[in-house]
Amino acid sequence: MTKKIFQSILLVAGCVLLASLLIIMGFLYDYFGGVEENQLRDELNLAAAAVEDGGTDYLSRLTADRCRLTWIAADGSVLYDTRTDAESLENHASRAEVSQALTTGTGESTRYSSTLMEKTMYYAQRLDDGTVLRISISRATVGMIAVGMIQPLLIVLIVALILSGLLARRLSRRIVDPLNSLDLEHPLDNDAYEELSPLLKRIHRQHVEIQTQLRELREKTDEFTQITGSMREGLILLDEHGSILSINAAAQMLFGADAQCVGRDFLTVERSHEISAAIQAAVTDGHSEVRAERAGRVYQFDISRITSNGKLLGTVILAFDITEQEFAERNRREFTANVSHELKTPLQGIIGSAELIENGMVRPDDLPRFVGHIHAEAARLVTLIDDIIRLSQLDEGDAMPTEPVDLLAVSQEAAENLHDAAAARDVTVSVTGQPSVIPGVRRLLYEVVYNLCDNAIKYNVPGGSVTVDVGLCGESAVLTVSDTGIGIPPEHQARVFERFYRVDKSHSRQSGGTGLGLSIVKHAVGDLGGGLHLDSTPGQGTTIRVTVPLEPQEE
Repeated sequence: MTKKIFQSILLVAGCVLLASLLIIMGFLYDYFGGVEENQLRDELNLAAAAVEDGGTDYLSRLTADRCRLTWIAADGSVLYDTRTDAESLENHASRAEVSQALTTGTGESTRYSSTLMEKTMYYAQRLDDGTVLRISISRATVGMIAVGMIQPLLIVLIVALILSGLLARRLSRRIVDPLNSLDLEHPLDNDAYEELSPLLKRIHRQHVEIQTQLRELREKTDEFTQITGSMREGLILLDEHGSILSINAAAQMLFGADAQCVGRDFLTVERSHEISAAIQAAVTDGHSEVRAERAGRVYQFDISRITSNGKLLGTVILAFDITEQEFAERNRREFTANVSHELKTPLQGIIGSAELIENGMVRPDDLPRFVGHIHAEAARLVTLIDDIIRLSQLDEGDAMPTEPVDLLAVSQEAAENLHDAAAARDVTVSVTGQPSVIPGVRRLLYEVVYNLCDNAIKYNVPGGSVTVDVGLCGESAVLTVSDTGIGIPPEHQARVFERFYRVDKSHSRQSGGTGLGLSIVKHAVGDLGGGLHLDSTPGQGTTIRVTVPLEPQEE
């Protein structure tokens, strides 16, 4: 703006200066031209009087540099000329000023020379003897004068332009500085120019509206940030070019990014071909889904296209952690397959033995053995069904009434009930510790102790032992079941609490296990709000430690 004002002022000053010089030169030319004409007439009168007295002798003595005198006879012949030989001059009777003087007594004319760029003025006066005396003078035209004055005019013009430039610079600053110093944050507090008052008032109104809109936008942005920040699901907003507009904390953790990735291309934080292809599919089709594994967990990415009036604005990516669902679905499939297999095995044994008896293919001496086999398989089937029912009840998660239960007494009861099974395998079971009363479900606690001791007996060695210890540790009761059995290899320890999982399937079936005991223990301890820890060394034995809180856990 300052530059434009400066140029405008300088241009106006230059034009005014040039016009002023031209006007002044024109007035001066006319003024001095008139003065020169009057002087020329006066000189002609004086010369005419002198010529009448002295004739040719006066003219011959006369020296004139600027003016030229010509004495002309009545017939137009030249009698004398101060610059040229009279005989060489042509007749002047036809000259306008001479003809006019012969007729009226005086005459004048002006002739221009385009070649010399001069104007010659002629004045003629008739003398008493009838002759005519003419005086002439040449003057340069305005153009010649301007050409001759180029140098001084340029100097004057340059000096004037410099002064005009300095003045224009100062004036432009004086005009612009108050504008530059306007406080647009407080428009009504400015008093630079009264003419700006309507504009400043309008700016003030717009400023108030903008501040209100910014405050509302900030509140909505904060609300959106708080909502998305508290989401467990990952949320990412991309523009139409694939650059990140917004990413919440869950998505940052998922992709190992931070808030600095906003504004960058999504490919800088995630280079998965599957996800990139899903984004392109969403842009084309409107929606796409893809599953991917990150840090040992399974996520489902729901990607949707965002449009407005048919124009693509971007895409939104929602990432859901479906690890539990995936695990539950896998367990359901495995459980269904395992249940079918485990139920078929005893049923096939029962059916096979019954068919042999029915068809009379069993000798009377072998009949008790076949009946015993049928009875064992039926008992195994009942046990399996009971375990399945227990697991189903635990999976349903129905709240069970709690009561004060002495964990030591429950352990002693379970050990007593397993006395015969332990004796049959030459295993001793001992219970030590102190009374530990906890709020719980007696049936669940009994199932925990019974299954742990039962497993310790089944997978023990002849002459081995099982030790059950009950005590207190801080705010929890601790149940420890240790055995001197075969132990569990390290590669199997993480899965022994899964349903139907067996380290040695042949040994498990021989011992009558269903593969659900430890799974029941895990679910029961979880329902009681406790913890479970396993420590096992192959060939040396296994120790399972269960902790149950002394106080009820708040839901």
